[in-house]
Amino acid sequence: MRKTGIAELPLHGGKAPPWLVSRMRRLAREIVTILIDEYGEDEFLRRLSDPYWFQSLGCVLAYDWHSSGLTTVTTAVLKHVIDSGEHHLAAAGGKGKFSRRTPKEIEQIGKTFGFSEDQVHSLQYASRMSAKIDNTAIQADSPLYHHAFFVTQEGKWAVIQQGMNVQDRTARRYHWLSEHVESFVNEPHDAILADKFRNRVLNMTARESEEARKVSTDLVKDDPRKLRRDFKSVLPPRQKTLSRWLVGREGEERVARILTMPRRMNWEALRQAYELQPKNFEELLSIEGIGPATVRGLALISEIIYGAEPSWKDPAKFSFAFGGKDGVPYPVNRKAMDEAWHILKSAVEEAKIGSREKLRAIRRLESFLSRVK
Repeated sequence: MRKTGIAELPLHGGKAPPWLVSRMRRLAREIVTILIDEYGEDEFLRRLSDPYWFQSLGCVLAYDWHSSGLTTVTTAVLKHVIDSGEHHLAAAGGKGKFSRRTPKEIEQIGKTFGFSEDQVHSLQYASRMSAKIDNTAIQADSPLYHHAFFVTQEGKWAVIQQGMNVQDRTARRYHWLSEHVESFVNEPHDAILADKFRNRVLNMTARESEEARKVSTDLVKDDPRKLRRDFKSVLPPRQKTLSRWLVGREGEERVARILTMPRRMNWEALRQAYELQPKNFEELLSIEGIGPATVRGLALISEIIYGAEPSWKDPAKFSFAFGGKDGVPYPVNRKAMDEAWHILKSAVEEAKIGSREKLRAIRRLESFLSRVK
Protein backbone atom coordinates (compact mmCIF):
# COMPACT_ATOMS: atom_id res chain seq x y z
CA MET A 1 0.00 0.00 0.00
CA ARG A 2 1.38 3.37 -1.00
CA LYS A 3 -0.34 5.54 1.61
CA THR A 4 -2.10 4.74 4.85
CA GLY A 5 -3.36 7.13 7.43
CA ILE A 6 -5.68 8.07 10.21
CA ALA A 7 -7.77 11.21 10.10
CA GLU A 8 -10.41 12.33 12.56
CA LEU A 9 -13.69 11.91 10.68
CA PRO A 10 -16.45 12.31 13.27
CA LEU A 11 -19.91 11.55 11.97
CA HIS A 12 -21.87 14.77 11.79
CA GLY A 13 -25.61 14.56 11.37
CA GLY A 14 -27.82 16.64 9.10
CA LYS A 15 -27.38 17.74 5.51
CA ALA A 16 -25.28 20.37 3.81
CA PRO A 17 -27.50 23.47 3.35
CA PRO A 18 -28.50 24.35 -0.23
CA TRP A 19 -26.75 27.73 -0.11
CA LEU A 20 -23.46 25.96 0.69
CA VAL A 21 -23.89 23.17 -1.86
CA SER A 22 -24.65 25.64 -4.67
CA ARG A 23 -21.46 27.56 -3.92
CA MET A 24 -19.44 24.35 -3.62
CA ARG A 25 -20.68 23.27 -7.05
CA ARG A 26 -19.80 26.58 -8.67
CA LEU A 27 -16.27 26.56 -7.29
CA ALA A 28 -15.80 22.81 -7.87
CA ARG A 29 -16.71 23.08 -11.53
CA GLU A 30 -14.08 25.75 -12.05
CA ILE A 31 -11.42 23.76 -10.18
CA VAL A 32 -12.19 20.51 -12.01
CA THR A 33 -12.15 22.19 -15.41
CA ILE A 34 -8.86 23.98 -14.79
CA LEU A 35 -7.13 20.93 -13.31
CA ILE A 36 -8.18 18.62 -16.13
CA ASP A 37 -7.20 21.20 -18.75
CA GLU A 38 -3.82 21.58 -17.06
CA TYR A 39 -3.00 18.03 -16.01
CA GLY A 40 -5.47 15.72 -17.78
CA GLU A 41 -8.16 13.40 -16.46
CA ASP A 42 -5.71 10.60 -15.52
CA GLU A 43 -3.82 12.92 -13.21
CA PHE A 44 -7.09 14.16 -11.75
CA LEU A 45 -7.90 10.56 -10.77
CA ARG A 46 -4.50 10.28 -9.12
CA ARG A 47 -5.26 13.42 -7.12
CA LEU A 48 -8.58 11.99 -5.95
CA SER A 49 -6.76 8.88 -4.72
CA ASP A 50 -4.38 11.02 -2.66
CA PRO A 51 -5.95 11.59 0.79
CA TYR A 52 -3.93 14.76 1.42
CA TRP A 53 -5.13 16.33 -1.81
CA PHE A 54 -8.72 15.14 -1.48
CA GLN A 55 -8.98 16.50 2.07
CA SER A 56 -7.55 19.81 0.90
CA LEU A 57 -10.04 19.95 -1.96
CA GLY A 58 -12.96 19.40 0.41
CA CYS A 59 -11.78 22.24 2.61
CA VAL A 60 -11.29 24.61 -0.32
CA LEU A 61 -14.89 23.90 -1.30
CA ALA A 62 -15.89 25.08 2.19
CA TYR A 63 -16.67 21.83 3.97
CA ASP A 64 -15.63 21.08 7.56
CA TRP A 65 -12.09 19.74 7.33
CA HIS A 66 -12.49 16.91 9.87
CA SER A 67 -16.08 15.84 9.20
CA SER A 68 -17.15 12.52 7.71
CA GLY A 69 -19.45 14.64 5.56
CA LEU A 70 -16.45 16.03 3.71
CA THR A 71 -16.21 12.68 1.90
CA THR A 72 -19.85 12.31 0.99
CA VAL A 73 -20.57 15.94 0.12
CA THR A 74 -17.36 16.52 -1.83
CA THR A 75 -17.84 13.41 -3.98
CA ALA A 76 -21.52 14.31 -4.53
CA VAL A 77 -20.52 17.80 -5.65
CA LEU A 78 -17.88 16.37 -7.99
CA LYS A 79 -20.42 13.96 -9.47
CA HIS A 80 -22.76 16.87 -10.14
CA VAL A 81 -20.22 19.15 -11.81
CA ILE A 82 -18.19 16.64 -13.84
CA ASP A 83 -19.29 16.81 -17.46
CA SER A 84 -18.43 13.70 -19.49
CA GLY A 85 -18.34 15.64 -22.74
CA GLU A 86 -16.14 18.46 -21.47
CA HIS A 87 -13.98 16.62 -18.93
CA HIS A 88 -13.79 13.15 -20.55
CA LEU A 89 -14.56 11.84 -17.08
CA ALA A 90 -17.70 10.58 -15.36
CA ALA A 91 -18.80 9.68 -11.84
CA ALA A 92 -21.25 7.15 -10.41
CA GLY A 93 -22.55 6.08 -7.01
CA GLY A 94 -22.93 8.08 -3.84
CA LYS A 95 -24.30 7.70 -0.34
CA GLY A 96 -26.79 5.04 0.76
CA LYS A 97 -29.30 4.16 -1.94
CA PHE A 98 -27.28 6.06 -4.55
CA SER A 99 -24.38 3.66 -4.06
CA ARG A 100 -26.61 0.78 -5.16
CA ARG A 101 -27.26 2.53 -8.46
CA THR A 102 -23.59 2.37 -9.42
CA PRO A 103 -23.81 -0.66 -11.78
CA LYS A 104 -26.61 0.96 -13.80
CA GLU A 105 -24.80 4.28 -13.88
CA ILE A 106 -21.63 2.58 -15.10
CA GLU A 107 -23.70 0.99 -17.85
CA GLN A 108 -24.90 4.44 -18.91
CA ILE A 109 -21.36 5.82 -18.74
CA GLY A 110 -20.30 2.96 -21.01
CA LYS A 111 -22.82 4.07 -23.62
CA THR A 112 -21.62 7.67 -23.36
CA PHE A 113 -17.96 6.74 -23.81
CA GLY A 114 -18.59 3.94 -26.30
CA PHE A 115 -17.21 1.16 -24.10
CA SER A 116 -17.59 -2.44 -25.19
CA GLU A 117 -19.78 -4.79 -23.19
CA ASP A 118 -16.65 -6.42 -21.75
CA GLN A 119 -15.31 -3.02 -20.64
CA VAL A 120 -18.58 -2.20 -18.90
CA HIS A 121 -18.60 -5.55 -17.13
CA SER A 122 -14.98 -5.03 -16.08
CA LEU A 123 -15.79 -1.62 -14.58
CA GLN A 124 -18.87 -3.00 -12.82
CA TYR A 125 -16.70 -5.77 -11.42
CA ALA A 126 -14.12 -3.25 -10.17
CA SER A 127 -16.88 -1.29 -8.44
CA ARG A 128 -18.41 -4.37 -6.88
CA MET A 129 -15.12 -5.95 -5.78
CA SER A 130 -13.69 -2.78 -4.26
CA ALA A 131 -16.83 -2.54 -2.13
CA LYS A 132 -16.75 -6.27 -1.31
CA ILE A 133 -13.11 -6.04 -0.22
CA ASP A 134 -13.67 -3.11 2.14
CA ASN A 135 -16.87 -4.56 3.55
CA THR A 136 -15.81 -8.21 3.82
CA ALA A 137 -12.08 -8.88 3.37
CA ILE A 138 -11.23 -6.02 5.76
CA GLN A 139 -13.33 -6.16 8.91
CA ALA A 140 -13.01 -3.08 11.12
CA ASP A 141 -16.63 -2.86 12.33
CA SER A 142 -17.27 -0.09 9.78
CA PRO A 143 -19.76 -1.27 7.13
CA LEU A 144 -19.75 0.79 3.96
CA TYR A 145 -22.48 3.37 3.45
CA HIS A 146 -20.90 5.41 0.66
CA HIS A 147 -19.32 4.39 -2.67
CA ALA A 148 -18.19 6.80 -5.39
CA PHE A 149 -16.77 5.52 -8.67
CA PHE A 150 -14.90 7.79 -11.11
CA VAL A 151 -13.95 6.63 -14.62
CA THR A 152 -12.19 8.26 -17.58
CA GLN A 153 -13.04 7.85 -21.25
CA GLU A 154 -10.02 5.52 -21.45
CA GLY A 155 -11.54 3.23 -18.82
CA LYS A 156 -9.23 4.12 -15.92
CA TRP A 157 -11.01 4.40 -12.58
CA ALA A 158 -10.78 5.51 -8.97
CA VAL A 159 -12.94 4.68 -5.96
CA ILE A 160 -13.56 6.72 -2.82
CA GLN A 161 -15.76 4.92 -0.31
CA GLN A 162 -16.51 5.23 3.36
CA GLY A 163 -17.74 3.04 6.20
CA MET A 164 -19.26 3.88 9.55
CA ASN A 165 -18.86 2.44 13.04
CA VAL A 166 -22.26 3.00 14.63
CA GLN A 167 -20.99 2.37 18.18
CA ASP A 168 -18.43 5.18 18.41
CA ARG A 169 -19.73 7.14 15.38
CA THR A 170 -16.46 7.34 13.51
CA ALA A 171 -15.82 6.91 9.80
CA ARG A 172 -13.23 5.02 7.77
CA ARG A 173 -12.35 6.04 4.21
CA TYR A 174 -10.82 3.96 1.43
CA HIS A 175 -9.05 5.24 -1.72
CA TRP A 176 -8.47 3.07 -4.81
CA LEU A 177 -6.74 3.83 -8.13
CA SER A 178 -6.94 1.35 -11.01
CA GLU A 179 -3.37 1.85 -12.21
CA HIS A 180 -2.09 0.68 -8.83
CA VAL A 181 -4.39 -2.32 -8.42
CA GLU A 182 -2.38 -5.40 -9.37
CA SER A 183 -4.67 -7.63 -7.31
CA PHE A 184 -7.97 -6.92 -5.61
CA VAL A 185 -7.01 -9.14 -2.67
CA ASN A 186 -3.35 -8.24 -2.11
CA GLU A 187 -2.59 -4.70 -0.86
CA PRO A 188 -4.89 -3.01 -3.41
CA HIS A 189 -5.45 0.38 -1.76
CA ASP A 190 -3.81 3.72 -2.29
CA ALA A 191 -4.93 4.80 1.17
CA ILE A 192 -7.05 3.73 4.13
CA LEU A 193 -7.96 6.37 6.67
CA ALA A 194 -9.71 6.03 10.00
CA ASP A 195 -10.39 7.92 13.17
CA LYS A 196 -9.37 5.16 15.56
CA PHE A 197 -6.66 2.58 15.29
CA ARG A 198 -8.22 -0.76 16.21
CA ASN A 199 -6.41 -3.69 17.77
CA ARG A 200 -8.50 -6.34 16.06
CA VAL A 201 -9.00 -5.77 12.36
CA LEU A 202 -9.15 -8.83 10.15
CA ASN A 203 -7.22 -7.84 7.04
CA MET A 204 -7.33 -10.59 4.44
CA THR A 205 -5.76 -8.21 1.88
CA ALA A 206 -2.46 -7.98 3.77
CA ARG A 207 0.57 -9.70 2.31
CA GLU A 208 0.83 -11.56 5.60
CA SER A 209 -2.58 -13.11 4.92
CA GLU A 210 -1.52 -14.83 1.69
CA GLU A 211 -1.45 -18.32 3.21
CA ALA A 212 -4.76 -17.72 5.02
CA ARG A 213 -6.32 -16.70 1.69
CA LYS A 214 -5.04 -19.88 0.06
CA VAL A 215 -6.22 -22.14 2.89
CA SER A 216 -9.63 -20.42 3.03
CA THR A 217 -10.06 -21.10 -0.68
CA ASP A 218 -8.94 -24.71 -0.31
CA LEU A 219 -11.41 -25.20 2.54
CA VAL A 220 -14.44 -24.39 0.40
CA LYS A 221 -13.19 -26.61 -2.42
CA ASP A 222 -13.16 -29.62 -0.09
CA ASP A 223 -16.14 -31.66 1.13
CA PRO A 224 -18.59 -29.17 2.72
CA ARG A 225 -19.36 -31.70 5.44
CA LYS A 226 -15.74 -31.57 6.60
CA LEU A 227 -15.83 -27.77 6.69
CA ARG A 228 -19.01 -27.88 8.77
CA ARG A 229 -17.33 -30.28 11.23
CA ASP A 230 -14.31 -27.99 11.48
CA PHE A 231 -16.56 -25.01 12.14
CA LYS A 232 -18.56 -26.80 14.86
CA SER A 233 -15.41 -28.04 16.52
CA VAL A 234 -14.27 -24.52 17.38
CA LEU A 235 -17.63 -23.20 18.58
CA PRO A 236 -18.81 -23.20 22.20
CA PRO A 237 -19.45 -25.49 24.00
CA ARG A 238 -16.96 -27.52 21.96
CA GLN A 239 -14.34 -24.80 22.21
CA LYS A 240 -12.73 -26.73 25.03
CA THR A 241 -11.30 -28.96 22.32
CA LEU A 242 -9.29 -26.05 20.88
CA SER A 243 -6.15 -27.27 22.61
CA ARG A 244 -6.01 -30.26 20.26
CA TRP A 245 -5.59 -27.87 17.35
CA LEU A 246 -3.14 -25.43 18.91
CA VAL A 247 -0.07 -27.63 18.64
CA GLY A 248 2.55 -27.09 15.98
CA ARG A 249 4.22 -29.70 13.83
CA GLU A 250 6.99 -30.33 16.35
CA GLY A 251 4.77 -30.29 19.40
CA GLU A 252 5.14 -26.62 20.33
CA GLU A 253 1.99 -24.77 21.36
CA ARG A 254 0.41 -22.57 18.72
CA VAL A 255 -1.63 -19.69 20.10
CA ALA A 256 -4.64 -18.41 18.19
CA ARG A 257 -4.56 -14.65 18.67
CA ILE A 258 -8.25 -13.96 18.07
CA LEU A 259 -10.90 -16.52 19.01
CA THR A 260 -14.12 -14.65 18.28
CA MET A 261 -15.85 -17.03 15.89
CA PRO A 262 -19.01 -15.93 14.06
CA ARG A 263 -22.13 -17.74 15.28
CA ARG A 264 -23.05 -18.84 11.80
CA MET A 265 -21.78 -19.03 8.24
CA ASN A 266 -23.67 -18.91 4.98
CA TRP A 267 -23.73 -22.61 4.21
CA GLU A 268 -25.78 -22.16 1.04
CA ALA A 269 -23.15 -19.78 -0.35
CA LEU A 270 -20.42 -22.21 0.69
CA ARG A 271 -22.26 -25.01 -1.09
CA GLN A 272 -22.33 -22.90 -4.23
CA ALA A 273 -18.62 -22.14 -3.77
CA TYR A 274 -17.91 -25.86 -3.56
CA GLU A 275 -19.78 -26.42 -6.82
CA LEU A 276 -17.97 -23.52 -8.52
CA GLN A 277 -14.51 -24.54 -7.21
CA PRO A 278 -13.00 -21.02 -7.09
CA LYS A 279 -9.43 -20.83 -8.38
CA ASN A 280 -8.36 -18.25 -5.81
CA PHE A 281 -9.52 -16.06 -2.94
CA GLU A 282 -10.71 -13.29 -5.26
CA GLU A 283 -13.03 -15.70 -7.05
CA LEU A 284 -14.26 -16.93 -3.67
CA LEU A 285 -15.06 -13.38 -2.54
CA SER A 286 -16.92 -12.64 -5.76
CA ILE A 287 -19.50 -15.35 -5.03
CA GLU A 288 -22.81 -13.88 -3.88
CA GLY A 289 -23.49 -14.61 -0.23
CA ILE A 290 -19.84 -14.88 0.83
CA GLY A 291 -20.02 -12.13 3.44
CA PRO A 292 -18.08 -10.93 6.49
CA ALA A 293 -19.18 -13.73 8.85
CA THR A 294 -18.29 -16.44 6.36
CA VAL A 295 -14.89 -14.93 5.53
CA ARG A 296 -14.16 -14.50 9.22
CA GLY A 297 -15.12 -18.09 9.95
CA LEU A 298 -12.90 -19.40 7.17
CA ALA A 299 -10.00 -17.22 8.33
CA LEU A 300 -10.29 -18.46 11.91
CA ILE A 301 -10.54 -22.09 10.88
CA SER A 302 -7.47 -21.53 8.69
CA GLU A 303 -5.59 -20.18 11.69
CA ILE A 304 -6.88 -22.40 14.49
CA ILE A 305 -6.86 -25.74 12.73
CA TYR A 306 -4.37 -25.34 9.90
CA GLY A 307 -1.95 -22.75 11.27
CA ALA A 308 -2.40 -20.24 8.43
CA GLU A 309 -2.56 -16.96 10.34
CA PRO A 310 -4.34 -14.00 8.77
CA SER A 311 -3.32 -10.45 9.56
CA TRP A 312 -5.15 -8.85 12.49
CA LYS A 313 -3.24 -5.58 12.14
CA ASP A 314 -5.23 -2.49 11.28
CA PRO A 315 -4.08 -1.32 7.80
CA ALA A 316 -4.85 2.30 8.77
CA LYS A 317 -1.69 3.10 10.67
CA PHE A 318 -0.83 6.76 10.73
CA SER A 319 -2.30 10.24 10.78
CA PHE A 320 -2.30 12.60 7.82
CA ALA A 321 -4.55 15.23 9.38
CA PHE A 322 -2.94 15.45 12.79
CA GLY A 323 0.69 14.76 12.18
CA GLY A 324 2.89 17.22 14.00
CA LYS A 325 6.31 18.82 13.88
CA ASP A 326 7.41 16.46 16.65
CA GLY A 327 6.44 13.48 14.52
CA VAL A 328 3.61 12.35 16.83
CA PRO A 329 1.59 10.45 15.89
CA TYR A 330 3.07 10.77 12.41
CA PRO A 331 5.18 13.39 10.65
CA VAL A 332 3.26 15.56 8.24
CA ASN A 333 4.03 14.81 4.60
CA ARG A 334 4.99 18.39 3.90
CA LYS A 335 5.83 17.75 0.26
CA ALA A 336 2.36 16.34 -0.42
CA MET A 337 0.63 19.14 1.47
CA ASP A 338 2.67 21.86 -0.26
CA GLU A 339 1.89 20.31 -3.63
CA ALA A 340 -1.83 20.26 -2.83
CA TRP A 341 -1.58 23.89 -1.72
CA HIS A 342 0.09 25.12 -4.92
CA ILE A 343 -2.18 23.17 -7.28
CA LEU A 344 -5.43 24.14 -5.59
CA LYS A 345 -4.37 27.74 -4.98
CA SER A 346 -3.53 28.14 -8.67
CA ALA A 347 -6.83 26.57 -9.71
CA VAL A 348 -8.78 28.90 -7.43
CA GLU A 349 -6.90 31.96 -8.69
CA GLU A 350 -7.69 31.05 -12.30
CA ALA A 351 -11.34 30.24 -11.60
CA LYS A 352 -13.99 32.46 -13.13
CA ILE A 353 -15.53 33.48 -9.83
CA GLY A 354 -15.63 36.66 -7.82
CA SER A 355 -12.52 37.94 -6.06
CA ARG A 356 -14.24 37.63 -2.67
CA GLU A 357 -14.98 33.94 -3.28
CA LYS A 358 -11.39 33.38 -4.37
CA LEU A 359 -10.08 35.04 -1.24
CA ARG A 360 -12.34 32.99 1.01
CA ALA A 361 -11.38 29.74 -0.73
CA ILE A 362 -7.66 30.46 -0.38
CA ARG A 363 -8.12 31.38 3.27
CA ARG A 364 -9.91 28.07 3.88
CA LEU A 365 -6.99 26.23 2.32
CA GLU A 366 -4.51 28.22 4.42
CA SER A 367 -6.52 27.48 7.56
CA PHE A 368 -6.59 23.77 6.78
CA LEU A 369 -2.84 23.63 6.20
CA SER A 370 -2.10 25.54 9.37
CA ARG A 371 -4.17 23.09 11.41
CA VAL A 372 -2.50 20.09 9.81
CA LYS A 373 1.03 21.40 10.21
